[in-house]
Amino acid sequence: MHLDSSTLQTIGYAFIGGLMPALVWLYFLLKEDYRHPEPRSILFLAFIAGMIAVPIAVPLEAVVRDYLYSTLHTCSPYLPLCLPIIASWAVLEEVLKYGMCAAFILWRKDVDEPIDLVIYMLTTALGFAALENALFLIEPLTAHNFLSALATDNLRFVGSTLLHIIASSIIGFALALAHRMPPASRAFISSCGLILAISLHTTFNFLIIPRGDTHSILGAFLFVWSGAVIFFGLFEVLKYFEYRAPETPYTF
Repeated sequence: MHLDSSTLQTIGYAFIGGLMPALVWLYFLLKEDYRHPEPRSILFLAFIAGMIAVPIAVPLEAVVRDYLYSTLHTCSPYLPLCLPIIASWAVLEEVLKYGMCAAFILWRKDVDEPIDLVIYMLTTALGFAALENALFLIEPLTAHNFLSALATDNLRFVGSTLLHIIASSIIGFALALAHRMPPASRAFISSCGLILAISLHTTFNFLIIPRGDTHSILGAFLFVWSGAVIFFGLFEVLKYFEYRAPETPYTF
């Protein structure tokens, strides 16, 4: 396929537009743990691992969508995607983000503290969100609808990007909680974290489906920002247990 300069320019703008919100969130979240920074090379690799998951997820989601559309006939005319499709997409994305982080990052010796598991999971999620955001920007930029592109970028900054952070961080918190437990307990708690992340992702996706009014969209943002408050609270608790005075017994 031939790509002219205009197309390449559009792709470049979309990539930058998708990348910037993710980097802003990454900078902000890493500042929360600035006293114990992670190696930049490993953070970069985690971010790239998340981006790699996107071209794997997109065709798989298309296959799942086509298969379920051809086999299920229960979707409401007001819902372009029925719940099984939404849930299957959430499963694919959360499993892929977790799998990519586990394959590229979590086994490394640099991941030696429970809080590292949260940081690398959310970094992987931001890599995924960056490329996903870029894909959403290509259509309005191709149509030269720059206001629509800007609105899309801003909405994804406070919505979908934050959702990816929270959902993957849930898995990170589960891994941190089970960090020093026996293998069977670690597997069980990690599975619970993954199921909770998928449930959160599914609920958000269901709420943002167009229904002809703004109530569901407002509900989606209230839902994800409520999750953000819980996330930051848990992150502070984890930091407290991680970095408190050495003479204080460590219970994580």
